[in-house]
Amino acid sequence: MNNQPDPESKIEEIDLDKSETDSPERPGAENPISAGSKLVAMFRRPAVTRTAMLIITGIVFTLMVWGVGSLIVHAIMPTPEPTPVPTATRVTLPAGVSTPAFSASGQSTGLLRGHEIQITPATAVEGRTEVIQYTVEAGDTIFGIAEKFGLTPETVLWANRYVIGDTPDGLSIGVELFILPMDGVYHRWSEGEGLNGVSSFYGVSPDVIVNYPGNNLDQDLVGDYSNPNIAPGTMLVVPGGKRPTVAWIVPRDSPASGNSYLGPGACGGILYGDVGTGTFTWPTTEKWLSGYDYNPPVHNGLDFAGRSGFSIFASDSGVIVYSGWSDRGYGNLIVIDHDRGWQTFYAHLLDGSMLPCGSNVQKGQLIGLMGSTGMSTGPHLHFEIRLNGYPVNPWQFLN
Repeated sequence: MNNQPDPESKIEEIDLDKSETDSPERPGAENPISAGSKLVAMFRRPAVTRTAMLIITGIVFTLMVWGVGSLIVHAIMPTPEPTPVPTATRVTLPAGVSTPAFSASGQSTGLLRGHEIQITPATAVEGRTEVIQYTVEAGDTIFGIAEKFGLTPETVLWANRYVIGDTPDGLSIGVELFILPMDGVYHRWSEGEGLNGVSSFYGVSPDVIVNYPGNNLDQDLVGDYSNPNIAPGTMLVVPGGKRPTVAWIVPRDSPASGNSYLGPGACGGILYGDVGTGTFTWPTTEKWLSGYDYNPPVHNGLDFAGRSGFSIFASDSGVIVYSGWSDRGYGNLIVIDHDRGWQTFYAHLLDGSMLPCGSNVQKGQLIGLMGSTGMSTGPHLHFEIRLNGYPVNPWQFLN
């Protein structure tokens, strides 16, 4: 084993000693020759050299990564094409349900009522808190009136349930409608009501009604919410309130009866007759719309196009529980009860064309003729399907 010292190391030591001996000493300063010699000697050591190389390599690698990243970040990329994203979940109809194909061809035989309505928007009163009145003019609809005043159609309907009932077909020229200052409900106070119950029915808190300035209610004078000091007949604005759809006809199990709510055409007494098959067919040969689509609670049915005198058929078997004039804007109306809570409405029928009360009808049987009675701007059929008194979408059941 060779224990001889390394000649180069010995030379370095001698050189260092000599440098230190020859260098003049100055207080507070280091000999530059001595410092340089020490630095050279340090970098000649293998461990130091390896460490320095690793540090340099790391710096170079870091700079390369930073440079490539900058090119990627700042590179000019083409603008991506917008990808359509659906705003609502697509609703799939049950298997076997067919709907008509809407087309503009062949529509010269009907009256395109919706496109003929001319609406001139009016500027709503800023900061209005009071309820105003509007006189219905020729061509007005719930939708057009709502647009004039910046309200939803539901608000116009709910604010006037004491005037036109719960159907937009109750409009007639010259009728005075209440126009609320914001979306909500107009409620007529009845004796024995409580603020807690009324507000809960409309989906708001009692304070919303009491604190609304247009209602002119003093919270101290109102007193107990369960038995408030509010005079019967007082009309109250319910800001943000909503009301459910009203059921008009009471369904039957075996017997059936009409409902006088719709007008004088209600059939009296208890009626017995045919029951439905559980499926519905088209009530007219025309399968395209000339007016409103199904849009509850503002419009609870479909407006089928056609000409005066076109045949109207029973959509399913049953017994007629209403046949005659309706005070709710339907004009001449037939209501067929199909049992198990199902009923169909056929409105605006021609005078003298309707089957009478109590008639048993089969699916597809002729029950009347298309007309333009009641609140109608042209011949068409307003058709509804109701379950337990509430409207359902006819498109999901017609076959």
